[in-house]
Amino acid sequence: MLVQNTSIAIACFASAFIFASLVEYWLHRLMHVSKKVGERHLDHHRRNEGQGVLWEFRDYVRGGILAMFVMFLFSWVAGVSWFLGGLAYAAFSAYAHQLQHENPTKCFWMKMPVHYVHHKYGMWHHNFGLAVDWWDKLFGTYKPVEWLDEEELSQPEQGLLQLRWW
Repeated sequence: MLVQNTSIAIACFASAFIFASLVEYWLHRLMHVSKKVGERHLDHHRRNEGQGVLWEFRDYVRGGILAMFVMFLFSWVAGVSWFLGGLAYAAFSAYAHQLQHENPTKCFWMKMPVHYVHHKYGMWHHNFGLAVDWWDKLFGTYKPVEWLDEEELSQPEQGLLQLRWW
C-alpha cells in the first residue's frame, strides 16, 4: 500500500508540474491573440518587468486554483500530490519569470531564456514559455536567436536569489 501510494504521489506531483507548464504556455499564447484576455499582458510588455516573485506566484495560484484541487475527487494522496505539484510549478514559474526580467543569464536550465528573448525582440508569435522551453519546441514556436550581447554581459554579477521578491 505504501509503495502504491508513493507511486501515485510521485506520478501526480510530476503530472501536475508538467500540466501547469502546458497551461501556462497556452494561456500566454492566448494573451497574444485575444485583446480581452491579454489587456493586462499588453501592459506587462510595455513595462517589460515582473511584479516580483511573490506577486507573480499569487497570480499563478489564483489562475490555477480550481485545477489544483481536481485530483481530490479521486483520492487524498492524488489530491495532495497534484496540489503540491501545481504549487511547486507556480513557485518555480514565478521565480523564473522574475529572474528572466532581471538577470536572464542565470537561467541555467535553458540554453536561451525564452521569456527574456520574447520581450527583448518583441516576439509576438514565438517563445511563449515562462519557466521552460519544452512546449515552444514541441509546438513549433521556439525561435532561437543570439541573445547574449553587450547588454547582458555588462550587467553586474548577481546571485540566483538577488532579484525582486515583492
